Amino acid sequence: MSKKNNEKINDYLDKNQPVDKRVNNLLSVMSVEEKIAQLGSAWIYEILEGKEFSEKKACSLMKNGIGQITRLGGASNFNPDESAKTANMIQKYLIKNTRLGIPAIIHEESCSGYMAKGATCFPQIIGAASTWEPELLERMGMVIREQMKAVGARQTLAPVLDVARDARWGRVEETFGEDPYLVSNMGFSYIRGVQGTDWEKGIIATAKHFVGYGWSEGGMNWAPSHIPEREMREVFLMPFEVAVRGAGIAAVMPGYHELDGIPCHSSRKLLKNILRESWNFKGLVVSDYFGINMLKEFHLISVDKKNAAKNAIESGVDIELPSTDCYGEPLKKALEEGIIDELLIDEAVARILRMKFLLGLFENPFVDEKKAIKVFDTPEQRSLAREMAKKSIVLLKNDGELLPISKNIQSIAVIGPNADEARNIIGDYAYPCHIESLLEMKNNNEAFNTPIPEKIEMVDNFVPILSILDGIKGKVGKKTNILYAKGCDVIGENTDGFNEAVEIAKKSDLAIMVVGDKSGLIDECTSGETRDRASLDLPGVQEELVEAVYKTGKPVIVVLINGRPLSIKWITKNIPAIVEAWLPGEEGARAIADVLFGDYNPGGRLPISFPESVGQVPVYYGHKPSGGRSSWKGDYVEMGTKPLFNFGYGLSYTNFEYANLDINPEKAKWNSSVTIKFDVQNKGSREGDEVAQLYINDMQSEITRPVKELKGFKRITLKPGKKKRITFVLPVDQLGFYNREMKYIIEPGTIKVMVGSSSEDIRLDGEFEIEGKVKEITSKESYFPSVSVK
Repeated sequence: MSKKNNEKINDYLDKNQPVDKRVNNLLSVMSVEEKIAQLGSAWIYEILEGKEFSEKKACSLMKNGIGQITRLGGASNFNPDESAKTANMIQKYLIKNTRLGIPAIIHEESCSGYMAKGATCFPQIIGAASTWEPELLERMGMVIREQMKAVGARQTLAPVLDVARDARWGRVEETFGEDPYLVSNMGFSYIRGVQGTDWEKGIIATAKHFVGYGWSEGGMNWAPSHIPEREMREVFLMPFEVAVRGAGIAAVMPGYHELDGIPCHSSRKLLKNILRESWNFKGLVVSDYFGINMLKEFHLISVDKKNAAKNAIESGVDIELPSTDCYGEPLKKALEEGIIDELLIDEAVARILRMKFLLGLFENPFVDEKKAIKVFDTPEQRSLAREMAKKSIVLLKNDGELLPISKNIQSIAVIGPNADEARNIIGDYAYPCHIESLLEMKNNNEAFNTPIPEKIEMVDNFVPILSILDGIKGKVGKKTNILYAKGCDVIGENTDGFNEAVEIAKKSDLAIMVVGDKSGLIDECTSGETRDRASLDLPGVQEELVEAVYKTGKPVIVVLINGRPLSIKWITKNIPAIVEAWLPGEEGARAIADVLFGDYNPGGRLPISFPESVGQVPVYYGHKPSGGRSSWKGDYVEMGTKPLFNFGYGLSYTNFEYANLDINPEKAKWNSSVTIKFDVQNKGSREGDEVAQLYINDMQSEITRPVKELKGFKRITLKPGKKKRITFVLPVDQLGFYNREMKYIIEPGTIKVMVGSSSEDIRLDGEFEIEGKVKEITSKESYFPSVSVK
C-alpha cells in the first residue's frame, strides 16, 4: 500500500479533524462487509465463555467490526468491575484485531436506573412521574450516566415517552402517565440528565417507542394502534418532538406496533418525513429488539429476512438490535442483488460513525476498571433513591386522620403478599426481572429465535433492598409488637392463609395491608412488558383478603404496590386509609415507613387517572367537550363516567389554600407571553408539599379542544402558616393546535385559565384574550413556561 493511501486510512484517527471529515474519510475506506457490520449488534453472552471474554467467539461475530454490544451488565452476572474489564477487552479486540479498529457502542437499559447488578434501583417511572418534580429525573439521569460510563456503556434504551391512557397495557408502569405535557416535561429532564452537555462525558438517550405504542387495541402489547393524525401530533408525537427539538436526544426507537397498516419499523412517514425532515433529527434510529425480523414473522409484510432488511433500511432504521439477524447476510444479499442502494447503507453507517466520534470512543475507548465500583449505589445515590421514593408516594385516602401512625402503637399486623417480598417493590426493567426473563426464554423454547445465554443465574440481592415489613420494623419502637402473615399470593385462588391473617389482625391495634402487583416479564407477574390485563381489579384473591381483615373491625391501612391504576372501588369505599406507593425501588420500604409514621408528609400526585372499573377505559382528564359522558344521560347504566381518582390527585397530612390570582396582560398577541401569578398557603399544622397545577381551555376554536390541558406545574414545600407566590410566564405560542389543513396555528379567542391542586380540584380561574389574526407557527423557542417561586 502506498504512503498516500496509508495517510488516507489514518485521517479518521486525527482528533483535530472535524467530525464530518473524519466520518467521510472512514466511510471511504470501508468495505461493504465492514459497513454492514456497523449496522449490527451482539448480545454480551454471545462473546463470552462462561464469564470470560472469548476471542474465538469474537472472531466469529466481530471480524469486520460491530455496531453495538447488547446489555453488558443487563444480560450477565457481572459485578461493575467485571463489566468494566469485559468492556475494555471488547474494545481492545476491536481496535487490535479488526482492520479499521472501530470501537463498539455498548448499550443498556435504564428505565428505573441502570439495569445491572449493583446499580442504584430508583422508583419505577410511573412513580417518578408521581413526584411531579422534573429536577429529580435530571438527577436520576446523572446517576445513570455516571454508572454506565464507568463500565464503558454509552447508550441507554430509555426514556419511554409513550403517553399511557389505557391501564390494561402492561407497560403503563414504564411511562410518565396520561398527559403529553407531563410526559414531555419529565422526559426532557431525564434526557438532559443522561446525555449531559459534553458528548465525551455523556450517554446517548433513546426515545421510545415511536409512536403511539401504548394506545393499542385492547391494551395489548404489540397490537395495532388506531390514532387520528391530529391526535397523533398533539398528544402522542408531542413528547418525542420535545425530546428531539428541545432536548436534543441522540437516538429514537420505533415501536413494535403498526399504524394504519404500516409497522413503525417500516414507516417512512414516521422515520423520515416527520423525524428527519420535519424535526431535522440527526441522530440514530435503533430497532427495538427483533423489530426488523418482526416485519416478516409477526406483521407478515416481508416475504423473507432480506425483504425485511430492505423495508427497514429504506424506512430509516440504522441499527438492528439486540443481535445481528436481518442486517447480516440477508442485507448483504439484498445489496448484491441490487434490491437496495448502497447509499442507504452509507447514510446509516455515517450516522453511527458520527456518534462514535462524538462520544470520543476512538480517543478514549477504555475505562478504569478499579474505579468503576466506586460510583455504584453510593450513599448519595441511595439518598436520592429514597427522596424520589418518598416524593412518589400518593396519599389516596385518609379518613379520620388514621395516618400517620404513632410510633408508640402497641401492635401492628402487617399482612399481604407484597409485605415481605423485597423483589416485588421493583419495576419490570430492574435487573432481576430481565434475568428472570432470560431464564424463562432458556427453559421454554424462547419465541424470538435469538441467541440465549449458556449460563446465567438469578441474583436475589443485586442491591440491598429491605422488604416493607422490615421497613416498618425499623421505624417503630421496641415495645411495638409486629405480627406478619402473607395471607395469599399475588395471583392464584388459594385462601388458606386468610385465617392466619385474620387472627393476627384481631390481636393488633391496626392492620397494614400491602397488596398489588408483581412486576416483570414472566408468567407469574401481573404488571410489566407483555403482562396486559383484561381486569383492573386487584389480582388473585387479594381484595377478598382485604375484606376478610376489614371484617375484624380493626382499622385497616392499604398500601398499594403496583405498576398500573387499579379499580379498587370496594377498598376506596370501605378502607379508611389508602397509600399508593407504586414500585418504589431499593429505598421504597424505608420511604413507605417514613410516610406511614409521619416522618415524611406525602405530596405525590397521580400522573394517570384511576378508573372505577375496566369498563370505563379509556378514562382521562383531557377529553373533548363531547367526551367523558354518555350524552344525554351522562352516566353508564352500571356506574358513572368519572374516574375513581383523577389525574393530578393526591392528599396531604396538611391542607393548602390558593388565593390572589393575577393574569397579565388581559390581551396578548401570538408572539408574546402571559404572566399568571397566585398565592399558595399552608393552612395546616404540618410542613408539607403542594403541587400547584396550571390548566387552560381554549373556549372557542376552529377545531374541538380538550376541556382541560395541563400547561404548567410546580411542587413547593411550605411550613405551617407559610405562603409562597408562584409565577408562570406562559408563551402564547404554546397554546396552538393543528387546524383543518394540519398546520400548527395560534388562533385569536378566549383562553380560560384554571389553577388548582388536581385536574378536578380547581381553586382559581380567570381568562385572557389572544388577539390578532390566525398565525401559523413552524417552530417554537420553548415548550414549557418559565416558573418562579417567591
